[in-house]
Amino acid sequence: MNENRANQKKFALTTPLYYVNDIPHIGSAYTTMIADVIARWKRLQGYSVLLITGTDEHGQKIQRTAESKGLNPQAHCDRIVDEFKTLWDKLNISYDRFSRTSSERHQDIVKEFFQRVWEQGDIYLDQQKGWYCVACEEFKEQRELTEEGYCQIHTNLKAEWKDEENYFFRLSKYQEKLEEFYRLNPEFIQPESRRNEVLNFVKQGLQDFSISRVNVDWGFPLPSDPNHTIYVWFDALLGYITPLLNPDQEPTLENALSIWWPINLHLIGKDILRFHAVYWPAMLMSAQLPLPDRVFGHGFLTKDGQKMGKSLGNTLDPFDLIYRYGADAVRYYFVKEIELGKDGDFNETRFVNILNADLANDLGNLLNRTLGMVQKYCNGNGPQLTSDSLDENNPLKIIGQQLSERVSESMESLQFNGACEEIFSLIRACNKYIDESAPWSLFKQKKQTEVEQVLYGVLESVRLAAYLLSPITPNLSNRIYQQLGFCVDFNDFELVNQNFPFQDQTQWGKFPANQNLSKPEPIFSKLELP
Repeated sequence: MNENRANQKKFALTTPLYYVNDIPHIGSAYTTMIADVIARWKRLQGYSVLLITGTDEHGQKIQRTAESKGLNPQAHCDRIVDEFKTLWDKLNISYDRFSRTSSERHQDIVKEFFQRVWEQGDIYLDQQKGWYCVACEEFKEQRELTEEGYCQIHTNLKAEWKDEENYFFRLSKYQEKLEEFYRLNPEFIQPESRRNEVLNFVKQGLQDFSISRVNVDWGFPLPSDPNHTIYVWFDALLGYITPLLNPDQEPTLENALSIWWPINLHLIGKDILRFHAVYWPAMLMSAQLPLPDRVFGHGFLTKDGQKMGKSLGNTLDPFDLIYRYGADAVRYYFVKEIELGKDGDFNETRFVNILNADLANDLGNLLNRTLGMVQKYCNGNGPQLTSDSLDENNPLKIIGQQLSERVSESMESLQFNGACEEIFSLIRACNKYIDESAPWSLFKQKKQTEVEQVLYGVLESVRLAAYLLSPITPNLSNRIYQQLGFCVDFNDFELVNQNFPFQDQTQWGKFPANQNLSKPEPIFSKLELP
């Protein structure tokens, strides 16, 4: 990483630029939720963060989809973009820039970048023959098609034969440079399974790839030959650079790259790994620009153990899921239940059971009954104690003092399921501690100090858990902090950093003595299956 940028504590990350052939699906929502958790975690640590999301809007597939709906391509794109923005708002996604590849500013960046690559002699005209998948916007080798000629990704779509003149990018020229780069930067492609896929692909020998199309109106004309339209991937990947511009900056590469480049993390689905881990680095090498720090390719989602698809009639509507269960519930399930990098499954019964067990029962009931005991045993005020009043062998103190470090290790390695397990190990220890300590019995025995020690340990543990959970379930964490007597909004990052700084709030024992607590109310309503 650039040393100067590291000292400034900046962090830039991107979701893919989602293809606007249709309204957003759960796979797009999954990637964006994960990116938002990462962005929120870095902001909590005091980083200046730039989270980029957006849409990839050019190409033959978009043109055909718009025509089938009786719309011009721009009108179709505008409609779908609104759907994406609405979904991101409902999911509480804290994105900073929304990149659209149909924008005029983007065209300026694409032209300048194209010119750089052209001047390197890395673009040439040749004849392209082969099978083309319109949905992938990619030529396919025979081995990538089924025996019947269908794309292996879009199994309901036959590849089309094309024989036309295209401009090509000299990817083969960068074979050795890429292999050397992967060797020197083993963390560039993650997880390791994705890295191995890329290394095996590159080892087979890289072929130059087409960067233009003819007879496609929807896209930017090639600067050197307006009869050709720039191919969607050469155009779309640059959609990560355009949004780096501030709104008042002139759209030049120099301006775009001046503050946030190189990107720290591209978060993508594994189906577009090759474009981000092979094509994109080679294009940047050609343009003599620094490469991103990391590309992470996550797995696919299934539903009830089956691949999702309209033809199977088992799609999962993210809008409906949020409407019925709420954003925090959706965010928690997909972040906690799926190990990032591996394929993951959605099952509605399991979804409801996990949310009820973790958020309604273990965490929600714990806070509710503890606040109830505070009302009953402490006249409604928090314990008259601090963490120093608790013995060093207190079981909650032992777990709590090590928790932030363990959660941080999981979060930094993008193992969010592990972070959730660590946090809930403390919550479950709290429930066990209350049952074993029986503060109601201690109160009857007039052991007020012991009662307050139990309640303090639990209240502080819940506070710490809520803070560490806030990147995943920000609204739930808000409700917990507010019931604990704090005025905070975990969606207001500047305010959180000022009043509830990471270094302070991640330490166990920060709950103040004699805190004025709110009346207990459910923080997470129990879910019911439809």
